[in-house]
Amino acid sequence: MRKTLLGLLLLGVSVWAQAQESAFREGHPESYQVVKGDTLWDIAGRFLSLPWKWPEIWHANPQIDNPHLIYPGDIISLVYVDGQPRLTVNRRAGGTIKLSPTVRAKPMAEAIPTIPLEAINSFLNAGRILDSAEPLETAPYVIGGEAESVVAGAGNRVYARGEIEEGIPAFGIYRRGKAYSDPETGELLGIHAQDIGNAEVVATEGDVTTLNVTRSRQEVRIGDRLLKTEERPVSSTFFPTDPDQEINGLIVDVPNGVTQIGQYDVVLLNKGERDGLKEGTVLAIYKTGEIVRDRVQNERVQLPDERAGLLMVFRAYEKMSYGIVLNARRQLAIMDKVRNP
Repeated sequence: MRKTLLGLLLLGVSVWAQAQESAFREGHPESYQVVKGDTLWDIAGRFLSLPWKWPEIWHANPQIDNPHLIYPGDIISLVYVDGQPRLTVNRRAGGTIKLSPTVRAKPMAEAIPTIPLEAINSFLNAGRILDSAEPLETAPYVIGGEAESVVAGAGNRVYARGEIEEGIPAFGIYRRGKAYSDPETGELLGIHAQDIGNAEVVATEGDVTTLNVTRSRQEVRIGDRLLKTEERPVSSTFFPTDPDQEINGLIVDVPNGVTQIGQYDVVLLNKGERDGLKEGTVLAIYKTGEIVRDRVQNERVQLPDERAGLLMVFRAYEKMSYGIVLNARRQLAIMDKVRNP
């Protein structure tokens, strides 16, 4: 009996070791020196066939004060610990730290980020997704500007009508954008509230509030709405992970309006927090298989879907989420599918 248990244990260890080995890309380097402009995702991709799996093969050194940052000049090396492959980071000044997916929005000493943050920076303040139109329809609205102007910008004064919550010194100015419905079920997924700018409260008299526009992405117009600033900035730290449950979703929009999607483009998905998505969730992108004619049987045949890329969610709402395309083997488009990687 003991021999049987020992044999099963050794078999399990052998299978696990083979799985660890297979995680590495064919022809991977034995080491790599980090350079400015690298990301942890790209570095992991040099070694691993599934880059988001790198936590499984890190090797941490407790002697290092902060094992979450790597810098240009550090050496990423493949080593074996107790017979198992591990990635380590050798600091230029000595010592070893683990390769980590942590990224800081304002990194110290040019620490290497997980993904290229500049690729999503332009979308961080582009607006927000509301579960329904009700928050916009009931929010205070701009009725005019100083000197009877109908448009205003940063530095101008505007007047709004509606109930202003006491104790809030500033508001975001928003304009209703697209309404998104699920292409398969028809359910309303959300309303895009387009970010116009910010304004500070000067005074309130009755139901009319005077505000100074402190920031404007475009001209403030009559009818624009005032909402409390969204208290959920995009996290400065991403931990790429597999979804917690099965995902079968779609790319429903591209915020910048392009029709062909490539690497580092931002996309909007019809799945969100209620479906198990969160910041850092990695999904595979699939192109729907073409329909071809079988000339032998004289009938139309649907070809299998083709895997075409990967994306990572960087902001999740209740029913929708934003993701950034990390790699694309071919051009992608709206209505392409997203699934577990």
